[in-house]
Amino acid sequence: MEMTKAIVKENPRIEEIKELLEVAESREGLLTIFARCTVYYEGRAKSELGEGDRIIIIKPDGSFLIHQKKKREPVNWQPPGSKVKMEGNSLISIRRNPKETLKVDIIEAYAAVLFMAEDYEELTLTGSEAEMAELIFQNPNVIEEGFKPMFREKPIKHGIVDVLGVDREGNIVVLELKRRRADLHAVSQLKRYVDALKEEHGNKVRGILVAPSLTEGAKKLLEKLGLEFRKLEPPKKGKKKSSKQRTLDFFNPY
Repeated sequence: MEMTKAIVKENPRIEEIKELLEVAESREGLLTIFARCTVYYEGRAKSELGEGDRIIIIKPDGSFLIHQKKKREPVNWQPPGSKVKMEGNSLISIRRNPKETLKVDIIEAYAAVLFMAEDYEELTLTGSEAEMAELIFQNPNVIEEGFKPMFREKPIKHGIVDVLGVDREGNIVVLELKRRRADLHAVSQLKRYVDALKEEHGNKVRGILVAPSLTEGAKKLLEKLGLEFRKLEPPKKGKKKSSKQRTLDFFNPY
């Protein structure tokens, strides 16, 4: 296959998709497939998504994402380090630890794009939630003594947690960061994340809203729901956001 910056196949046959996948693996390319498909997941739980038109994205680091036409987050995904293979008309992504399998059966492929992307830069954000997260990782005691941040921008069942960590008692702690005054929507967002994690880990989950200030309504709702607040101003000076997710080996709730 002649290599260019981008290879576009319209109405590709399964054999052509398999060939693009092989090239993507060997050349660290990014493969995007527009297809009608069904999706099956098996791991910590099981899920099934019926027939529909979706966008399938396979990245060089092993990330495997399936997007529907609505919402920002993928409807299903596998993290970096997963391995992707093709069997028949099925794309299969396997994660080893913990054991998880995501299978996409392609019914009809409309287009496939192999993009030989080159990108070595890191994102610089100023006065943002990202800088607040960086501050928390550098000085966890701004939240409380004994707090240990583990992940940033951690995808979970109902969204992406800004910072996920543990407290000195071993409780899972969800931090929802807001660079401006937090409102009722921020509290509802935090509650959704806490509830999702409680489904998997029981009641040893705390939720903390981190912001410069709160509306009165947000304060009352936090108290009613048993959630917490920490006052924190976003840093003024921009810093580079690390391209690597921070983790500690001894703790992984997934």
